Amino acid sequence: NVKEVQRVKKDKIFISAAIVSYNCSNKTKKAAENLLENTKTDSFKLYIIDNNSRDKESLKSIKGITLIENNRNLGFGKGHNKVLNLPLGKYHAVINPDIEIKSDVLNKLTKILEENPDIVMITPKILNPDGSEQLLPKRNPNFKYIFLGRFSKKIRAEYTRCNENFKGFTDIDFSTGCFFVIRGEIFVKIGGFDERFFMYLEDADITRRAKKYGRVVFCPDVSVIHQWERASAKSIRALFMHITSFFKYIIKWRKRTYEGINYRCQRATGERALQGNKRGQK
Repeated sequence: NVKEVQRVKKDKIFISAAIVSYNCSNKTKKAAENLLENTKTDSFKLYIIDNNSRDKESLKSIKGITLIENNRNLGFGKGHNKVLNLPLGKYHAVINPDIEIKSDVLNKLTKILEENPDIVMITPKILNPDGSEQLLPKRNPNFKYIFLGRFSKKIRAEYTRCNENFKGFTDIDFSTGCFFVIRGEIFVKIGGFDERFFMYLEDADITRRAKKYGRVVFCPDVSVIHQWERASAKSIRALFMHITSFFKYIIKWRKRTYEGINYRCQRATGERALQGNKRGQK
């Protein structure tokens, strides 16, 4: 059930954005209105995907958005994937409902993408409400970072690269899913998020898949505010989902790594055999 509130022709969308909402309609409404107020372009399309929230009625009053209503909670990634068959912009933003912006962040980030065609995905600096930086992962997840990083500040610092002095945009392995901008064609080409991840680490996964097509970068000169709740640190259920997603992630990427190594070994063996045959023929 797609409720069109604002129609924008497909060939004129420069930036599209999506927010997935579940039982947080007040936050979602505030984030949507905040985005619409600060994004200074006529070719902007905002989707809100509601995962069958109890309080979803208030979302219908938001002007200037396209509302997609699901009949159950599909999770984060699958919810965002609902836009894959709808008109997307040249650049597409994935945004959490608890995000606040105070300037035209989307145009700042897309300007970098316009000027750097080798970059396919970009994330800004994420701030706490008090203005301090949220220390979010920037390296690929592994056992040490996910489990030991909960108890060791040194390991957590390595995972988040918080001791590095970033100047200008910097390549990263893991872009947070709370706010990033990706080229629309790339988002469609990779099939959006892997829907096997209900919540957690779907952002690490999509980062790795996007990197096959270009660079993924962190931009410290552009910032947004995130009301970070860290649910997996407070809720047993959320912690279980985080751990489950971690093992899904490790199994998926370890298998792909081994397949890649095996392919390279077979190719190298074949090339050596071919060279040997050529020398024998001489």
